[in-house]
Amino acid sequence: QVQLVESGGGLVQAGGSLRLSCAASGRAFVNYGMGWFRQAPGKEREFVSSITWSVGITYYADSVKGRFTISRDITSNTVSLQMNSLEPEDTAVYYCAVRTSWLYDSTWYLSPLKYDYWGQGTQVTVSS
Repeated sequence: QVQLVESGGGLVQAGGSLRLSCAASGRAFVNYGMGWFRQAPGKEREFVSSITWSVGITYYADSVKGRFTISRDITSNTVSLQMNSLEPEDTAVYYCAVRTSWLYDSTWYLSPLKYDYWGQGTQVTVSS
């Protein structure tokens, strides 16, 4: 089993910054990519950002492009999300996830169904 533990959530004013981290541990696994999703009350879980593990190709939702930056640390099996210029609309529970399948899929990063393991989530609240 693979465990993902998120950290770094909290309460911040609009325009502020937060940095989320997610550490993967457990049995050895082949990591294709890791991503961040978020879910606000009453809404579906939505894609935020992802990164391929071996090459570091990054993907962003249009709503966060230019404000959020995803990065990875291969040695510690950690993915981070630097969130700047936060807006009240960014308020949600943020989840990290890992995809272990290497089957070709050009849109692997977009759907929660394409990921195999999930963290428990961390709350991000942005006040106006």
